[in-house]
Amino acid sequence: LQESMHAYAANVYTSVVEELTKGKQRKFIAVEQEFFRLWWDAVATDVHKQQVHQLLREGRLEFVIGGQVMHDEAVTLIDDQILQLTEGHGFLYETFGVRPQFSWHVDPFGASATTPTLFALTGFNAHLISRIDYDLKAEMQKNKKLQFVWRGSPSLSASQEIFTHVMDQYSYCTPSQIPFSNRSGFYWNGIAVFPNPPRDGVYPNMSLPVTAANIELYAQAMVANIKQRATWFRTSDVLWPWGCDKQFFNASVQYSNMDLLLNYINEHSDEFGVTVQYATVGDYFQAVYNRNVAWEIRDSQDFLPYSTEPFQAWTGFYTSRSALKGIARRASSLLHAGESFFTQYVRKQPAGSVCKCQALKQLQSLRWAVSEVQHHDGITGTESPKVKDMYVDNLMYGMFNVKKLMASIIFDMNNAEKNGEVYSHVYNKDSAKLGTVDVDQYVIVYNPLAWNITTFVVVSISHPYIRVYDELGRSVPAQVQSSAESHFTYDLYILVSISGLSYRKYNIKPSLGKQSAFIGRSVQYKRKDITSGYQKRQRLFSVVNNCYEVMFDQNTNLMHSITERETNQTVQLTQEFLEYHVNGDVKKGPISDNYLFAPNDSAVPVSKAVGLEVVFGNLVTEIRQYFYRNVTAQEYIYAMYTKMYTVPEGYDGKLLCHRLEQEYSAGPLEPNREAVLRTSTNLNTGQLLYTDSNGYQIQKRPFKAYVNNTVARNYYPMVQTAYIEDNSTRLVLLAERAHGVSSQGNGQVEVVMLHRRLWNNLEWDLNYNLTLNDTSVVRPVFWLIVGTKSLTSMLYRPSGLALGHRPVVMFGALAGDKQKLSSQLQQDSVHRSPVTVPSNLHLQTLSIPGWKYSSNHTQHIRSVHMGKQKQADADFSRVLLRIMHLYEVGEDPVLSQPVVMNLKSLLRGLGSVVLVEERSLTGTWDVSALQRWRWKTAQHPSKGFYYNRESSENYTVTIHPREIRTFFVYFQDQ
Repeated sequence: LQESMHAYAANVYTSVVEELTKGKQRKFIAVEQEFFRLWWDAVATDVHKQQVHQLLREGRLEFVIGGQVMHDEAVTLIDDQILQLTEGHGFLYETFGVRPQFSWHVDPFGASATTPTLFALTGFNAHLISRIDYDLKAEMQKNKKLQFVWRGSPSLSASQEIFTHVMDQYSYCTPSQIPFSNRSGFYWNGIAVFPNPPRDGVYPNMSLPVTAANIELYAQAMVANIKQRATWFRTSDVLWPWGCDKQFFNASVQYSNMDLLLNYINEHSDEFGVTVQYATVGDYFQAVYNRNVAWEIRDSQDFLPYSTEPFQAWTGFYTSRSALKGIARRASSLLHAGESFFTQYVRKQPAGSVCKCQALKQLQSLRWAVSEVQHHDGITGTESPKVKDMYVDNLMYGMFNVKKLMASIIFDMNNAEKNGEVYSHVYNKDSAKLGTVDVDQYVIVYNPLAWNITTFVVVSISHPYIRVYDELGRSVPAQVQSSAESHFTYDLYILVSISGLSYRKYNIKPSLGKQSAFIGRSVQYKRKDITSGYQKRQRLFSVVNNCYEVMFDQNTNLMHSITERETNQTVQLTQEFLEYHVNGDVKKGPISDNYLFAPNDSAVPVSKAVGLEVVFGNLVTEIRQYFYRNVTAQEYIYAMYTKMYTVPEGYDGKLLCHRLEQEYSAGPLEPNREAVLRTSTNLNTGQLLYTDSNGYQIQKRPFKAYVNNTVARNYYPMVQTAYIEDNSTRLVLLAERAHGVSSQGNGQVEVVMLHRRLWNNLEWDLNYNLTLNDTSVVRPVFWLIVGTKSLTSMLYRPSGLALGHRPVVMFGALAGDKQKLSSQLQQDSVHRSPVTVPSNLHLQTLSIPGWKYSSNHTQHIRSVHMGKQKQADADFSRVLLRIMHLYEVGEDPVLSQPVVMNLKSLLRGLGSVVLVEERSLTGTWDVSALQRWRWKTAQHPSKGFYYNRESSENYTVTIHPREIRTFFVYFQDQ
């Protein structure tokens, strides 16, 4: 970041702002807020700041998108897209009183159908994309179909549709070929130089300056390109983007040449047949909106995957840097938990000792880190190792801060000071070794979901003979078993049952010979040669819980089948690891890199032998499979750990029982290998795969045959969910990070890509160090659900959220006055859930943003103009609430119904609600004042506006299928 700021980014904003003020006709659009905010806070002078305010008022500087970054569309979760948009919009509205109304999503690698819905909910009037399949773009261009009204959500349909413009074949950069020069044209400031700008101001590849001798040639080249593009669109307005990546760092030389050229064309407009003007994206869309054209409607089909030519399928980045994808999602999940934890603390402990301003800074550090990594060269894994390290450092720092904050709140809630020191330490690590004999250990478990959960948490302990108690001293079901990771530790599984948004404390004590937690019994099976094992008669053994019977074949040590016990449906199912061998030499053909996937051939099996250990227990049974290159190999190359749970009487085990939890270990790979897991079944699927779009909706993915590159072009992003089905049965895979996924054969789920290690000699990749020589070991987690369509429809959405938002586990050790402690613990032991929503809703956000702006727009604009908002303190009284309906229209007879909720009742555990304001998705609009443009279509023959269709009367709202509703909530002061 700092290197980019130094090399060019700071100069972009400084020089653009200065140049805009010199010519009233000049305009500019700014997109991502991360660089702008760094410039605003650290570089901009008071004069620059006044100029920015003035330019925004005049409409000559326009913020488009306005998020912290331009997020990737394939591998990001909708919650994180909303977060990063909210982060940027909050800054823009608070600082300038402006609200972006147009998108400029020109660079993500493919376009998701979630995005149009997201931007419609945000209040945008139009959406703009560029990167879609080269062959599809050519066809749309020829038929003048690059503009349409997109209904991204099948359930929200026309209510959240948005006009969408696809950039033509020249994409978002100025065409640089000019017939009269070997240098690129129109880029008078040249190319940015890293790490230091050249002292003499001479940059590589600066275009020929416009002079009297060449101005006619420049004008002819520009007009010819404009006229070519005009044939691809239905109106006579042509959007001609001027700039590209890392441009306008010397805006003076750009604008002075642009002015000459534009003036010349306009002075000769009769001769050229065109007029030109500086414009913002908003100006362009306003011009198109003013034309009385009826636009075609596009349904919820997306533009993924994306190919730029026959052998360039951009499907590798769905998996690139899997470890970064995993950390990014863990950080997002922790932030979600920390936000609701802090909000409850502020509401319930207004006089608490945790400093609220400091706490907000801690949360903001993680908001910033999770927002920035959503960038289309961030979570995608398409950055250099140095930039990846920056993302990881920022995420780890933010996570450390939020864990520290949660620990401080626990300290304070338990009156640590008044009661001796209750917790000698609340660890900030993800696990801690517990089990020392002389000290009582505590595990504090917070449920970040607004439903009751029953699940297991796993804690690493140093000896097996322990017991677990809850706050009231009651024994808690638990199981101890040897760890697969280490010979010196044990895994303690604790069955936790926790209300929504609540925490429980579990005491771990040495059992000292008394009845201790159940100890799992390990059975080792002989390593089997799977190449010969298939020929033998099957010898099966089963692992059973209340929901499933899973059969394993002793000849191969592989899974054989899963039976769903309630319906007695059996699916034959086997899993194996394979690798694609890919080319890294551009002279020998297409290459795989961070972006692209270009397999030479089908994936090949990697192991000839499988070892097996089963740890049988009364609560947990774990199947550990180790995959070896051959029967005699010393080290395994892949491992798979599968867990099944048995839930005791008296606990709600529906979700817990109905899943197989799997964790895989893959890596380090050999160079130019791409690791996949193939799950083969006997389901007659016709090679039809279903994958989720950003964790929001499901897309149908029929297998398509292409002349070239069929394997790679049939990979799709799986952010959270993928499934296959036949007429009666469905197999669902849920993931905690993004992967590429494909169904390359009938009944084959999926080949899920787990890991990639690549090296190539493509000049672009070498220049930017994008060779993906990733030597890490990755440990992705998947949950498998098998059953009827109706059963799995009911289970997979809440299960996906339960996987993404697993409980936050913290640790404390207690020494000192035990007596006082137990009475203290009993007082707060039964945490009534402050907020519980029905199972078809998700409490997506419960946070205190801290924004200083008034929610009355007129009042806020007045204070911006008077400079008052700079002095204001963070606002801790405003709570941001978002609720999402999890189901589509018609998906389930019961769960797809609208839900009527009284927000005052919902939030009464946090205090007495005195005011609720419904807002746009990022909070900047009062929905009653939001009027989005309605574009003319065959269904709506006249233009107009979309209005908010309902208000929250008496705090009661009706949440319809797939809606996301956003509110500001204010409580009575305590």
